[in-house]
Formats: sequence, C-alpha cells, structure tokens
Amino acid sequence: MEWFIAVVAVAALGVAAMAAAGGMGQMSKEPVYDTYRQDLPTGGALTADELKNIRFGVTLRGYAMAQVDDLLDRLALEIAERDALIAELAEGATVRQRLQESTASARAAEQSPPRDPVGSADGPVAPELPPPAVKDRKSG
Repeated sequence: MEWFIAVVAVAALGVAAMAAAGGMGQMSKEPVYDTYRQDLPTGGALTADELKNIRFGVTLRGYAMAQVDDLLDRLALEIAERDALIAELAEGATVRQRLQESTASARAAEQSPPRDPVGSADGPVAPELPPPAVKDRKSG
C-alpha cells in the first residue's frame, strides 16, 4: 500500500511540474518579459511628480536600457520645446520693452518745452569753467 501512495505522489508531482513549465509541455509563442514597464502619460509635458515616481525595471545588468533611453529621448524633446518657448517669450518681452521705452521717450519729448538753439531770452550763457587749481606753496 505504501508503494501505491508513493507512485501516486510522484505522478502528481510530475503532472504539477509539467503544468508549471508551460501547460503540459506547450510554451507560449509570445516571449515573456520579466521587467516591469511603466507607461508614462502620453499627453502633455511630464510633471515633477511624475518624474519623481518613475521606476524602471531591473535586468541582469542594471536598469532596462530601452526604458531609460525612451524617457531620456522624451525629456530631451520636451526640454528643447520649453527652451524654444522661453526664447520666443523672452524675445517678445524684449521687443515689448523696447517699444514701451521708445513710446515713453517720445511722450517725454512731446511734453518738454522746446529748446532755444540760439540761447535763452536773458542773454548769452557763458560756458561753465572749472574751478581754479590751488597750488601748495612750501615755505622755504
């Protein structure tokens, strides 16, 4: 009787091993990827919280390089787009600032009284001379 129980136990273990190996000896046609693939949001720019929460799958030699490369490519593109937008906005601000300055100087010129090119009505104005130089005298 003990032999019968041992044979049944070995047979059950063999069937269980075959089932675990691929469903009675059949393997799936699609490869099994054992690295975790985190899908990032596709719409819009990545936020700081999304970048802080990124986790890459770990492989034999470190992180899954394809996942890291995909993320770096996406970040490089987004940073280039942001830099272009910042440059465009800065250029627009510079043009707007120059326009405001020229408008302000034109208004100031309109409001100031005209200068008399010949001189004032009080008479000719003498040019301002520098103060005379003081010499030190040594008694000797």
